[in-house]
Amino acid sequence: MKASLVVLEGGEACGKSTQAALLAPRLDAVLTREPGGTEIGERIRSLLLDPASIEPHPRTEALLMAAARAQHVAEVVAPALAAGRHVVSDRYLGSSLAYQGFGRGLPLGEVAALSRFATGGLEADVVVLLDLAPEQAAARRGVHLDRVEAAGDDFHRRVAEGFTALAAADPVRWVVVDAGGGRDTVAERVWEAVAARLLSLSGAVAAPGAGSGSRQEHGE
Repeated sequence: MKASLVVLEGGEACGKSTQAALLAPRLDAVLTREPGGTEIGERIRSLLLDPASIEPHPRTEALLMAAARAQHVAEVVAPALAAGRHVVSDRYLGSSLAYQGFGRGLPLGEVAALSRFATGGLEADVVVLLDLAPEQAAARRGVHLDRVEAAGDDFHRRVAEGFTALAAADPVRWVVVDAGGGRDTVAERVWEAVAARLLSLSGAVAAPGAGSGSRQEHGE
């Protein structure tokens, strides 16, 4: 079957990294993340998230995200798909629209155009939005916050509203999963949603090697 790009999206502390790591072996997929996944991407990630960093202009933040994404697609995502491997990514295009568009107030069309340039037009096949109310997410976050986590309640509310709007605008690609509850409970919800979407795309079983546990990791 055709290799697919499966993306997990959502606000801070919704459990994306955990759920991506649980999903990838069930699909025998390459596991990666944004920003990051490559040496260049991880350096940009450190710059963007370091709470001691000077606050960048929103356009600077968007450009740095796009730079990390361009390298990520060229070095990790596109080669894996070309080799017939599924890819599970912790964040992708939706995060730029939600964070730099809705959150920072940049024009959505400009953010989308920048993302298309960075990816060469490569879009996700399935996007799972892990839906968790901002107040619940805030309760999950620890004391030591990175720069984005510390951005404030109003910012995180706008980001959450942005993700909801993105999912509503593209119900064919996006699926909303309740991120409340235990890790394993949420993992089953994610798996059921992804398997159903991949089945509808291919008309075959979701993954020839599902459950085999083998994977290649980039980042978390």
